[in-house]
Amino acid sequence: MGDAGTERFRDPELMRRLAEHLHRVVGRRDLAFMHVCGTHENAIARHGLRSLLPDGLRVIAGPGCPVCVCPPAEIDLAVRLALEHGVIVTTYGDMLNVPTGRQSLAEARANGGDVRVVYGAADAVELARATPRRQVVLLAVGFETTACITAAVTLADPPDNFSMVVSHRLIPPAMEALLEVEGLRIDGFVLPGHVMAVTGYREYEPIAARSGPMVVTGFEPVDIMLGLVQLAELAVAADPRVANAYPRVVRREGNTRALAAMESAFDVSDARWRGLGSIGASGLTLRPQHHRLDATRRFGLEPDPSLPEGLPGCACGQVMLGMLEPEQCGHFGQACTPDTPWGPCMVSFEGTCRNRYLYQGA
Repeated sequence: MGDAGTERFRDPELMRRLAEHLHRVVGRRDLAFMHVCGTHENAIARHGLRSLLPDGLRVIAGPGCPVCVCPPAEIDLAVRLALEHGVIVTTYGDMLNVPTGRQSLAEARANGGDVRVVYGAADAVELARATPRRQVVLLAVGFETTACITAAVTLADPPDNFSMVVSHRLIPPAMEALLEVEGLRIDGFVLPGHVMAVTGYREYEPIAARSGPMVVTGFEPVDIMLGLVQLAELAVAADPRVANAYPRVVRREGNTRALAAMESAFDVSDARWRGLGSIGASGLTLRPQHHRLDATRRFGLEPDPSLPEGLPGCACGQVMLGMLEPEQCGHFGQACTPDTPWGPCMVSFEGTCRNRYLYQGA
């Protein structure tokens, strides 16, 4: 999309009209919507969208940052591979500074581990081809948007010196778990457009029918505000449907080729989430025919269950559940900053605490 197209989705007059309509729809009601996407939190904070909302409408940041929900024990696997097994560990930049209770990947690199940042799974495979005498491991994190790319790499016959620690997570089971959290009120969900472009939203319709409305949105200000308007209309009407406010990208059935690749590469498994604990059928593991690419099997590693969820006093778990706003944490902006993070929510580009810190007052 060119500049003119982007400006259309940031048009101030259109934003003003949408905000006025949202105020009329919400009226004096109290509503709480949750998004499950760190990119949405970044856009909402960066563009100051909360300042346009009615007083009675809260938009809560949920567990939508894949770096943030990755448990320390899985990051620790990559640290051990770099330091104890001498492999080249590759991962995405946001993972480097996430505290584990032992060493972060950045600290492992400072201590002699060969840890490198890649922009995608294919880059890690190319590195393995270019260094055939070294073992190369990818710490593969993310939701369905990156899981389909990992699946494509898996099915493309990567070289024998390449393997992965798979830490992918699936969003629908986490949403089901959120609905069971005592004391957490959610009147509707904002669904991430990039995930829905892969999966479609058909799988979310039964959840909406049981729990309340949902809307698929994109990431420009107009996209988000339009989505909130549609979600508010559904909530006020007690209409538990999934609305698609991002039809230029998302289809109900999703990307069938991407879904087929994921099904060929992965089995669904139980998985741990930072802040949410173990959630059934919320993770992905390599299918038996692809076990040669499983780094934990190749190097005989198991996650260390003794590692804590976070540093003492870190409130990331509560922030990701929507039970605590970052500003309510006594360490926010004081001891805990992007330069001295206590937890992943202050590390990642998609982390709620980092975005609130960078765009305070937005």
